[in-house]
Amino acid sequence: MAENPYDAGLERNAANHQPLTPLGFLERAASVFPDHTAIVHGDLRRTYRDFYARTRQLASALGARGMGRGDTVSVMLANTPAMLECHYGVPMCGAVLHSINTRLDPAVIAFQLDHAMAQIVIVDREFAPLMREALALCEVVPLVLQYDDPEYCGPGAMPGAEDYEAFLRSGDPEFAWRLPEDEWDAISINYTSGTTGDPKGVVSHHRGAYLLAQGNALTTAMARHSVYLWTLPMFHCNGWCFPWTLSAIAGTHVCLRQVRSEPIWRALAEEGVTHLCGAPVVMSLIESAPEAEKRPLDRRVQFFTAAAPPPESLLASMDAAGFDVTHLYGLTETYGPAVVNEWHAGWSDLPAAEQARLKARQGVRYLPLEQLDVLDPETMQPVPHDGETMGEVMFRGNVVMKGYFRNPEATQKALAGGWFHSGDLGVVHPDGYVQLKDRSKDIIISGGENISSIEVEEALYRHSAVAVAAVVAMPHAKWGETPCAFVELNAGQPADEAALRSWCRNHLAPYKVPGRIVFDTIPRTSTGKIQKFALRTRASALA
Repeated sequence: MAENPYDAGLERNAANHQPLTPLGFLERAASVFPDHTAIVHGDLRRTYRDFYARTRQLASALGARGMGRGDTVSVMLANTPAMLECHYGVPMCGAVLHSINTRLDPAVIAFQLDHAMAQIVIVDREFAPLMREALALCEVVPLVLQYDDPEYCGPGAMPGAEDYEAFLRSGDPEFAWRLPEDEWDAISINYTSGTTGDPKGVVSHHRGAYLLAQGNALTTAMARHSVYLWTLPMFHCNGWCFPWTLSAIAGTHVCLRQVRSEPIWRALAEEGVTHLCGAPVVMSLIESAPEAEKRPLDRRVQFFTAAAPPPESLLASMDAAGFDVTHLYGLTETYGPAVVNEWHAGWSDLPAAEQARLKARQGVRYLPLEQLDVLDPETMQPVPHDGETMGEVMFRGNVVMKGYFRNPEATQKALAGGWFHSGDLGVVHPDGYVQLKDRSKDIIISGGENISSIEVEEALYRHSAVAVAAVVAMPHAKWGETPCAFVELNAGQPADEAALRSWCRNHLAPYKVPGRIVFDTIPRTSTGKIQKFALRTRASALA
């Protein structure tokens, strides 16, 4: 390769090359807008000056306990100020943030803690009983910090845990945190839902988080000082990187411990919320709230949703209530949303049914994603843009994960051929917009939560009366989808739907329990393979 004359004598150094990280967004916001409100949580109002100082205290205190590059700090927190502090303070000391889904069962939490080699755990008092059960199953013995949210007054305690606020006070608010040694360094690890076998730990890096956080601001048209309401759990893909996005635009986080209609409407009216994200179930919650809770809005509010497309009637109701709804798509492996249904002005003049059809498409790539396509997984060639030919949706770019932690085989498979293989099947329309058509992994998305059909089937199979079980998605007006189980029983071992649902409740997280259990002959191919496409048709008819 010929020498590039523009390289001669022009070397990278500290003056012209720094690793990219979203942590600097907070430092800039605190220096430029120190008195601007960064966080609202109940009666609490916290400025960017204080937010930044507390994250530095956390980083300092973690460092004093030995946390550094490559160490894991696990957190089980609601959408609270502490969760926002962890998104900065943990990586500021070089450690990796592991956010745990608060809806998981103890065995899955224990697996994650062991696999991630957690050294410190920060847990909200409400979730302390669940964490105690998980730690009893663990091999790791982490230091435990308990966070007492002033907005929570219910039961729960972690005997022997250190107090989060006392721990924070032991740190230096002027702590001189440093940029990561390499922008490829891990900033977080988030676990998949374990659709096949154990959950996989998705490793994200500082560079990708920096780019996706900025991409969020551009995609959602977030102006400076926008106000974001936390209806999306921050444990989902680090809140789709919005904890970092808000610092980039010096916006305001409005924390919401529980997603309920009354506090949502109150925040919309009283805090001047401009943006929020969530599954279609959140839209249903907003739209179906009692009239006494609803407030008139003096502005259009931007709502970004993923999962199953919302029905036409819900889109119409949200529009009438003052919300502009945009469909996003992504995975944990792409830092959250990396595809957006970019809306064309002329589409708003189309009939409602046509608008709903267009809104159901996943869309086109985010700006920081270099390539998005639907490929034939055998030939790795793009499918025709005819809206009919199916292939696998694949991603390529800087907002694709580093890989799966301690799982080289799964990493190589997922990134084979220089593309991230999503496992989702879709088509490309003539205008280049991607639309999902099926899920090759048979994931059920219920209220924004991924549910493995295999996991539910395995739970059913452990019941002595069950001979064959097959689980598919069934449409649900509130949750988008819910599991529907088709069961064949062993001869002479009767069981009814109530008994099997009770069994599932004892072996699965509550949201994974089938909404319907149907006792019927399960269709199979000539080779004995269950025909799930036929079961999906049956389930749709039952909805």
